Amino acid sequence: MSADDIILHHNDIIDLIPHRYPFLLVDKVRITTPGETAIGIKAITSTEPYLAGHFPGHPIMPGVLIIEAMAQTAGVMVAHSQKSDTDDEMHVYFTTIENARFRAPSRPGDLLECHVKRTGGRSTLHKFEAEAFNDGKKVASASFSAMLVEPGK
Repeated sequence: MSADDIILHHNDIIDLIPHRYPFLLVDKVRITTPGETAIGIKAITSTEPYLAGHFPGHPIMPGVLIIEAMAQTAGVMVAHSQKSDTDDEMHVYFTTIENARFRAPSRPGDLLECHVKRTGGRSTLHKFEAEAFNDGKKVASASFSAMLVEPGK
């Protein structure tokens, strides 16, 4: 961690994106390069609501929720970088998800790290590459793009 990193905690995150429990899937975001790279942290606990049914007796975080955690990390990063540009609230919507790969399960007790890098886009459309890790081991990766949209549009 660099002294220049920006650390965003729960209250900062909920000021930047509209997600709330039980669908807020990042606990902390470390922005390493504003508007370009960030790391989202999700502590997977045994009380996560989706674990009761995925799977009983062998709980794992669904892969689609890992992708969502990556996207929420990207959304926090973009919203933080554009916060001074506008006072209007914006939502970030997926436009594509490509090359999603799942390599290992994420279980209660794991600390999921979502490493996100902005790779392109402009104005309201952004493109990202992301990887998720548990204890330094890659568990998932994906490319995705998202668009900033006014709520209700």
